Amino acid sequence: MLLKRFYDEKLAQASYMVGCQATGEALVVDANRNFEQFLEAAKAEGLTITAVAETHIHADFASGSRELATITGAKLYLSDEGGEDWKYAFAKEAGAVLLKGGDEFWVGNVRIDAIHTPGHTPEHLSFAVTDTPATDKVMGVITGDFVFVGDVGRPDLLERAAGHEGTMEAAGRELFGSLQAFKKFEDYVQIWPGHGAGSACGKGLGAVPSTTVGYERIANWAFKIEDESEFVEAVLAGQPEAPTYFATMKRINKEGPAFRSDFTAPGELSAEKLIEILAANKNGGAKGVVVDTRSADAFAAQHVPGTLNISLGRAFTNWAGWLLPYDLPVYVLIDETKPDALDDVVLSLATIGIDRVEGYFTCETLDKWQAKTGNALESVERLSVDEAERRLKQEDLFVIDVRGKSENDAGAVPGARNIPLGHLEDRLGELPKDQSIAVHCQGGTRSAIAASLLKAHGMKNVLDMNAGFAGWKNAGKSVVVPKK
Repeated sequence: MLLKRFYDEKLAQASYMVGCQATGEALVVDANRNFEQFLEAAKAEGLTITAVAETHIHADFASGSRELATITGAKLYLSDEGGEDWKYAFAKEAGAVLLKGGDEFWVGNVRIDAIHTPGHTPEHLSFAVTDTPATDKVMGVITGDFVFVGDVGRPDLLERAAGHEGTMEAAGRELFGSLQAFKKFEDYVQIWPGHGAGSACGKGLGAVPSTTVGYERIANWAFKIEDESEFVEAVLAGQPEAPTYFATMKRINKEGPAFRSDFTAPGELSAEKLIEILAANKNGGAKGVVVDTRSADAFAAQHVPGTLNISLGRAFTNWAGWLLPYDLPVYVLIDETKPDALDDVVLSLATIGIDRVEGYFTCETLDKWQAKTGNALESVERLSVDEAERRLKQEDLFVIDVRGKSENDAGAVPGARNIPLGHLEDRLGELPKDQSIAVHCQGGTRSAIAASLLKAHGMKNVLDMNAGFAGWKNAGKSVVVPKK
């Protein structure tokens, strides 16, 4: 048997390939839309992808399962649990095999047992893997968003992200029941989770790629709680803000994402087009969003006013999902000196279902924009910790902490208003018109995005405390614990 893990750093998301080397067959579980990686891996191992399966209808990334099954001619396996509201709309058209807990299927000599593990979602399945030529005992379980390293899947997303009111406590009780059944596995059984550290599908996911049932018994908080009510209270407490795009992902994945193989690559656009888009946006025409994907340092030094900065790094996909529209064109400005920058941006956006990337600009466009408009490029003023402290004492700065609520509750800069970055655009009306606004996060990534967002909305006196709360605290500056 062969097991291969594919990990998307930006999504903190794992897909798996299970192969039978004796027969040359392979299964891919929880494929994202980067289908090329699965085809290349199968070819390198001398395998043919004959099966594709999903643990559940995902909320944090756009599924590539249907497209991968279509490209390879593989059988598609989907959950038939959870009731009518949790059925895949495309299952019949795709010729999918619908699975309930207790069903099994085979990949060569490897047996795959479907286990119904509701809680994170009602239809959630986990897949137990048994290498039958070696033993009749389960080797490991692909747990999707059920059990992670050091944590379990959050049961509140249906209510907090998808709008299913009054569901999270009941889901928490389902999750507790699923966990009690899961504990019956032997200590040696491996756990292959669907996410790692950085995912919003839990509150404390570990950064190591896999674990065992035995280790989680002694290290995972959720395994230690034996009382159902205590577990529900604990699992719902302190969860991070649910990304707003999760509801869109649920809908897209239920209906079936478009095939990425049908996409047309975006073309390079002129400075005149950039001027046209930004002018229309300024006048309420909503021509689309222009995302500058250069580093925060490069954007802070000089940028075209009206553009939004989300640097092409590990946080790019998450914040693109939070802040970019699904119903308008997206245009990107890339650093063309970086190899494959455009392909990286387009694929990253595709993994969260943002398919309307309708053109790109290069760094040369900045100078061309300046020449054609006669206007100066803008910059973002950065504040050191000492300068921020001085100006807070001497000026009437309005300070925004764009970290999550749980981060802010643990300690904050005195006088800062907590507005998590993902909700900042919806709360612009709370901000003053006649004060300088200073933004900070934990370490500088989110505050750079926040500063660009405020400036894109026409705010001029925006300052970035880019050392963040970590820098502030480490420098021994005053810290307060906000009243809850």
